[in-house]
This record gives sequence, C-alpha cells and structure tokens, in this order.
Amino acid sequence: MKTGYKIKELGKNFFKCGVAGWCLEVLFTSAGSIAVHDWRLMGNTSLIMFPIYGLGALLSPIGKAVDRWLQVSQEEVLTRMDRNIRHGMLYMVLIFVAEYLFGMALQAGGVCPWDYSGLHSNVNGLIRLDFAPLWFMTGLLFEQITKKKGA
Repeated sequence: MKTGYKIKELGKNFFKCGVAGWCLEVLFTSAGSIAVHDWRLMGNTSLIMFPIYGLGALLSPIGKAVDRWLQVSQEEVLTRMDRNIRHGMLYMVLIFVAEYLFGMALQAGGVCPWDYSGLHSNVNGLIRLDFAPLWFMTGLLFEQITKKKGA
C-alpha cells in the first residue's frame, strides 16, 4: 500500500473522528441539561476538541498492532466479543491517557475546555474515571467509523 494513500486515509479518518467526537460531546452535554431541568437541551463543545477527537483515527491501527503482537499462533482466533473487549479496554486506557496529557498541556496554557475538579472520581480535575464505559464505547465507535468498507 502506498504511503500517500495511507496518509490520505488517515486524514479522512482524522476528520471523521473529529466530527464524531464533536457530535458525541454536544449530545452528551445537552443530555446533561436534563438533570438541571433545562429542556432547551443546549449542548456545547470547543474548537480545541476537534484535533483531540481526531486522534481517534489512530486507535484502530494501534488495536491491530496489539492484536498482531499478542497473537500466539496463526490458529488462534479471537471471538468478536473477546476482540471487542480487548480493543475497548485498550482504547479506553489510551483515551484516558490522551485526555490527561492534553488536559495538562491545555491547562498550563490556560485554555483547557474541561475541568472535572469537585466531581466524583476525578483525577486532578483532568479525567473522570466514571467515564470509563463512555470511552470504552467511543473507542469502539471510532474503530467502526474508520474501518475500510468490506473489512
């Protein structure tokens, strides 16, 4: 496969993940307004989040590399459920690491669009451990939307 094609495909997937992440964030934040009885369901996100979500395009290639690394023999075949659990857990950890590191960098620049301080299960106000199921599913969603047709 040509390098130019891979870069073009990665660029398309970066865009897909960036847009999908924005949409998920707007839906999630608007659903949160129900808790405060704001029936306008106003959601929000930040332009800063687009490239962060766009990095979700790297999840599937990392998942495939880990599969190759962990495969004991050619005969070993993971069930779809085992593969989804392996990938979901891997993606969840990678997303937490990225959220924490980007949060630290953005906080240092005074432009971090999120602050979980004071909320339960937060780590330094940068990540929330109770979001683990959300990141698990988001990682699998990014894997699906970046999958080649017919694969």
